[in-house]
Amino acid sequence: MLRPVSETIEITTREEVMFFDTDCGQVVHNLAYLRMIETCRTRLAAKMGMDLRTMSETKLFPVVTRTEIDYRRPAKLGDWLTIHGKLGDVGAARFWCEFEMRREADDDLLITAKQALALVQMPDGKPVRLPKEWR
Repeated sequence: MLRPVSETIEITTREEVMFFDTDCGQVVHNLAYLRMIETCRTRLAAKMGMDLRTMSETKLFPVVTRTEIDYRRPAKLGDWLTIHGKLGDVGAARFWCEFEMRREADDDLLITAKQALALVQMPDGKPVRLPKEWR
């Protein structure tokens, strides 16, 4: 059941940069940042009533329709990162999640990102209007 969004919904996750996250220069590859954001966003969705089990049962899924990322500094092999995600603007048909990723060792801001999402009812793939309680 989707929860009303009456307060700020946010979460912070942690990731260690692994070999598979990096290129030959041991710098994090852009796809690895997306994977880390995906983990944070999935946990954020659970706080909104869209945990994995519920989505599986209801067949109602948040689907990314747009991603914007600003790369500020690179993360490197062995870095511990914190990914802070929060619910941003909510409209009638889509909502935004906002992210900041920082290196724990020096608190450097590495990336900022925004993602637009829509709710989609499967298996038909039909968009669903967002609950009025979210707006």
